Amino acid sequence: MRTWLDGDAQYALPLYDILQKADEIPMNDLIGSTIKINFQDAIHCIVTGKKIKKAFGEGLSFDAFQKSPLAAESIFRPELSRIHEGIALRDFDWEQEHHNKPHYVYLSLTAGIKVGVTRTVNIPSRWIDQGASQAIAFAETPYRQLAGLVEVELAKHISDKTNWRNMLKNVKTNERSLADELLNIIPFLSEDLRKYLISDPQQLDIPFPVLAYPEKVNSIKLDAQKEVHGKLMGIKAQYLILDEGRVLNIRSHAGYRVSIEA
Repeated sequence: MRTWLDGDAQYALPLYDILQKADEIPMNDLIGSTIKINFQDAIHCIVTGKKIKKAFGEGLSFDAFQKSPLAAESIFRPELSRIHEGIALRDFDWEQEHHNKPHYVYLSLTAGIKVGVTRTVNIPSRWIDQGASQAIAFAETPYRQLAGLVEVELAKHISDKTNWRNMLKNVKTNERSLADELLNIIPFLSEDLRKYLISDPQQLDIPFPVLAYPEKVNSIKLDAQKEVHGKLMGIKAQYLILDEGRVLNIRSHAGYRVSIEA
């Protein structure tokens, strides 16, 4: 889902006829309504458009997963990017456009506090996508690999993962505020990386459009349950939250052919 901030986190679901964009649904308008999603037994690779039996990563064919820059190692481990040296892991032009650009290192509060990396142009959508209710960018680097090095140093002392179940239940496990956690971890940074710190980092608070959070999370996969029907209780991260504690990860179903009714 496409995301942005306008008071609450805002969501729009783009629909495609294979690779051709066909429509876009303003999802916030559907919260509180009954929706029905039907899987039509077809999955198409979001890179090549070809029909596939199983998606790898987020909507990729196996070939695309092996070759596309969308699944390169530097996506998951930013410190491995080498495009600033003129060396591409998979696609020179794509990596120049996406990785040889300014990046932020940030702390965010999802269930607990985590450290992460994203391009500066992806704020605040990156934080909305991960379900962060608060976030603060504290370092800015000229390219991805440097941001990854900051993250690697700090991940020795703070998590770089999200407990997605607690995030969806809105359970917070942090003991410190983001500002206090930032003061706690900065001393762990080496001197050569501290020069990328932002002098006056500002926290952003993100309200999510949720009527009620589930007490227990039941994740739905369209491969196993072809029809999903129920009241849309809210949206957080890239999950639709339905009644009876059911959640559907939209991003993990990229490339699935579906019909949607509301």
